[in-house]
Amino acid sequence: MKTGKGESHDAGRDAVAAIVSRETLDRLTLLAELLVKWQKTINLVAPASLPDLWSRHIADSLQLIHHVPENTRKWVDLGSGGGFPGLVVGAALAGREGADVHLVESDTRKAAFLREAARVADLPVTVHAQRIEQVAERLAPGTQVVSARALAPLPKLLDLAAPFLAAGALGLFPKGRDAEHELTDARKGWTLDLDLRPSASDPQGRILLVKDARRGAETTVTTPGVAAHAAGGPSGPDASRTKP
Repeated sequence: MKTGKGESHDAGRDAVAAIVSRETLDRLTLLAELLVKWQKTINLVAPASLPDLWSRHIADSLQLIHHVPENTRKWVDLGSGGGFPGLVVGAALAGREGADVHLVESDTRKAAFLREAARVADLPVTVHAQRIEQVAERLAPGTQVVSARALAPLPKLLDLAAPFLAAGALGLFPKGRDAEHELTDARKGWTLDLDLRPSASDPQGRILLVKDARRGAETTVTTPGVAAHAAGGPSGPDASRTKP
């Protein structure tokens, strides 16, 4: 991949190529090339992460597909920014009949990139250049998965995603090393039924699968292979505990 400093090889592309179809890889390659081009004028990703675009952003986003039901069709990504995970999800679901991926991004320049990327890669993606609060009630019905990556701390994120979660969507939120601290803060105002799973791309990262969220202060956390001390529960596989 050209990064402006010569040719650079990102091993993440090889890892992605090993687990997706040729058609999906071609779509992802188009997205990566277009992002590098637009990055020269719009800050779509952190400049320091560009040489590792495939591992830091594409592979990190792609892993989310493995945490949702196989019949997932309607997916809404909040605060899509440079297209992660939204565009990657669109590429992965492009061959699935009835796939309907919605990207919500209020920054009009980033929204323009998202639309162009979806067009070039022929993705089943609709871009909404609006604030999340403006479209949530309209998009929520029928949504099976709502996602957000690097958008906001969990308490604020739950506020933004609440209409989708109330309508029955699964919340899928990748988090970094502060995931458990964010859970502690969220428990002060929410009753949550969620799984806390390890990230395949970041040893310190976690993926939160929110199955139910109601305002209150009781949380059940299920953590396959991850200690559940953030919720006050025991550590170990499948550990869970409800704490008032």
